[in-house]
Amino acid sequence: MGKNFCIATVSLLLLLTSTNAGQVFDVKSYGAQTNGDITQALTQAWKAACAVTGSKVVISTGIYKLGLVTLLGPCKGAIEFNLQGTLQAPSDIESFKGKDGWVVFESIDSLTVSGGGVFDGQGQMAWQKNNCAKKYSCDILPINIRFNFITNSIVQDITSKDSKFFHINLLGCKNLQFQHVTITAPGDSPNTDGIHVGRSSQINITNANIGTGDDCISIGDGTQDITIKQVTCGPGHGISIGSLGRYQNEQPVSGVRVIGATLSNTNNGVRIKTWPASPSGIASDIHFENVIMDNVGNPILIDQNYCPNNQCSNESPSKVKIGNVSFKNITGTSSTLEAVKLVCSKSVPCQQVVVADIDLAYKGSGSTTSTCVNVQPAVSGKQNPPICTKKI
Repeated sequence: MGKNFCIATVSLLLLLTSTNAGQVFDVKSYGAQTNGDITQALTQAWKAACAVTGSKVVISTGIYKLGLVTLLGPCKGAIEFNLQGTLQAPSDIESFKGKDGWVVFESIDSLTVSGGGVFDGQGQMAWQKNNCAKKYSCDILPINIRFNFITNSIVQDITSKDSKFFHINLLGCKNLQFQHVTITAPGDSPNTDGIHVGRSSQINITNANIGTGDDCISIGDGTQDITIKQVTCGPGHGISIGSLGRYQNEQPVSGVRVIGATLSNTNNGVRIKTWPASPSGIASDIHFENVIMDNVGNPILIDQNYCPNNQCSNESPSKVKIGNVSFKNITGTSSTLEAVKLVCSKSVPCQQVVVADIDLAYKGSGSTTSTCVNVQPAVSGKQNPPICTKKI
């Protein structure tokens, strides 16, 4: 995996070199003006840039209105989307006409998204209409940035702000790197996951700063070979594998590594969550290491009875099989007395779970505790709390 990561890094550096040397397509050359709607200008600039070998679309400093836009490939060569200013989405959801994305990058190889700019989803009005806490099948609101079927690409030095739903969503991507990405929304903004990765492989997220109202990073089905390094998370719901098992025909999740994260004032820490009464599934080769917790609820969590707001039937156990999972060198403070909770399925108990060098103190009076259900983890090193003091 390390060798593949190095090869991918070298390839992306070459990609950056090639795009920086290409032709520049400034949206102002297509009629864009600050404080105006640049939807048409951006669409035209992208189409022209996509048709040449090695190009850059530039949106300079300033504030711009932008409607729904799909930036579609394949392009003739490497292409860069260089956002230096701030893009503002329509604040009302009616403008999206049921569409699930605001800015969509699709079917592009060798894409660079950069520039230090901001994608402002202006989600405040939409959050009031979010009914996902009450309905199992709720209306999906627009995602700030969608990456659909993007390969051999890099996203760096951008900010996603106040998305109406997820901030960044990946579908069908391969060899995609995120570096120095900032994601921000209030801690009570519903379903504003920072980065959601689904059915993608060879994804690397490094030095991201995420504070939002849901999972900072969530890993959906079909995701393989993902590395998350030096990410800061908070507020939010932590870093999550899942939820898994909600739908039929979900694909396995494997090869996930979270290294060197810092979580502060989040509802959860690092967790794996699957729905009860689920179809069969697999989540394996998942590792959390060198993670710092600061006043975090449920710092270490496997929850195979995940059922938010009692929206499901939990009469039968989850059939998602979890195996080869490790939690190593996880330290700091817990906002809940129960700091380690490993609740696995009685139908397919967790296998090959390792818990090593844990030191989590309760941020209050008393000592932290742990619970184990349908799992017998291998334990080593410091154990605070003692692992599996409560077994069910």
